[in-house]
Amino acid sequence: MRQQQGFGEIAEREKGLKRRLTSGQMSMIAIGGAIGTGLFLGSKFAIGFAGPSVIISYAIGGLITLLLMGCLAEMTVAHSTSGSFGAYAEHYVGPLAGFLVRYAYWSCVVLAVGTEVTAVAEYMKYWFPAVPGWQWVCVFSAALIFINAMSVKAFGTIEYWFSTIKITAIVAFIILGAYVVWGNPQYGTALYTSHGGFFPNGVWGMWIAVVISIFSYLSVEMIAVAAGEAEDPERAVKKAFRATIVRLVVFYLLTLALILAIVPWDEAGKGGSPFVKVMQALDIPGAAGVINFIVLVAALSAMNSQLYITTRMMFSLSRAGHAPSVLGRLTRSGTPLNALLLSTSGIAIAAVLNALYPETSFTLMMAISMFGALFTWMMIFVTHYFFRRRWAREGGAALSFRMPGFPALTLLGAVAMLAILITTAFTGVFKMTLAFGVPFLLILAALYFLLFKKRGEAVVLQTRSQRG
Repeated sequence: MRQQQGFGEIAEREKGLKRRLTSGQMSMIAIGGAIGTGLFLGSKFAIGFAGPSVIISYAIGGLITLLLMGCLAEMTVAHSTSGSFGAYAEHYVGPLAGFLVRYAYWSCVVLAVGTEVTAVAEYMKYWFPAVPGWQWVCVFSAALIFINAMSVKAFGTIEYWFSTIKITAIVAFIILGAYVVWGNPQYGTALYTSHGGFFPNGVWGMWIAVVISIFSYLSVEMIAVAAGEAEDPERAVKKAFRATIVRLVVFYLLTLALILAIVPWDEAGKGGSPFVKVMQALDIPGAAGVINFIVLVAALSAMNSQLYITTRMMFSLSRAGHAPSVLGRLTRSGTPLNALLLSTSGIAIAAVLNALYPETSFTLMMAISMFGALFTWMMIFVTHYFFRRRWAREGGAALSFRMPGFPALTLLGAVAMLAILITTAFTGVFKMTLAFGVPFLLILAALYFLLFKKRGEAVVLQTRSQRG
């Protein structure tokens, strides 16, 4: 098949990474990235906008995520490589598209790392209110950089246990919350309408929360990137995609429904984590501290996964000739150490912002990071449309995993992501999203045409020599 032969050149230049991740580890990497600050802290902002209708917001976000995972799973089973959706965009849409997707996603996740470590500083205030946040940023960042500098097998093992702690805690929270709501008449669905109604800020407030929900679901696409280091990519990808999306949607919707059944939305949407507020409201001795520890682990886990993913994306950029070749070099253990060190820049930005603007640093980092996430997701849908049409046109073999409802559901996903992108321009807290993102994209396009367009195959051949 011509498409497989053409894509083989892209896969060839990204060789050298060790295939040591199991399907279980891949699922946990995706969950580790997606169940972090977006759920434990970001949900606070979503609740503040939407009130109880935030449940609908996250359901809509979950549906979009489901469509995205379907599109991505189909392409990943066909082609497993660390460049993932950036490589797919390069091959099926065009070299410029691949360049923009890779850099937009890299910058997004780099800044997302910054939001996680900023959240870590906020969680530590629970125990150490007098210690400046930037000190915690430095301590925990150093630890996670060390973890990511080890082999991918060691990273996968550590992330598996990080995520296991989170999942266990969420399940326990759901069981406890359900027991409390079921057995106590002062709690329950009546709180959904007793403080300004189910839509206290109207349908617009609910829709704004959809934007935040996408930020919360961000990182589920990590499975596609991790497939380049999976032991059995095809089997692992299919299994991991199915397990991850079910867990995420159930966890998000159930936890939010229980939070709002225990704590009024206008209280849950203020201050620290809504999870901690639930434990404070229930007045369970020591429970609030335990939950705060869990959300701390969740943020560290998400940060750990994101450091891994952004490192592999920079590695892919380097091997494509779109970043310095030194960033494509691997250590003996198969780790792109130079790419990792560059990808820690988001941590430095977070440390500076946290020191200068401790009250608003998280919101600012989230708004700027948002553009790369939304653009990448939109381009995944667009790429899938081109992928499926070309696969059929060139007589590709039967796909072992197919996204149902093509092309309607693929186009629906693309339109939904475009609508969400446009929405950010009309939202005060997210005005920086397009204000930062559009000029950034234009600058990237200009750099591509000035520096990379004419280099083509010569650059690719040069970067191949850097393998190993």
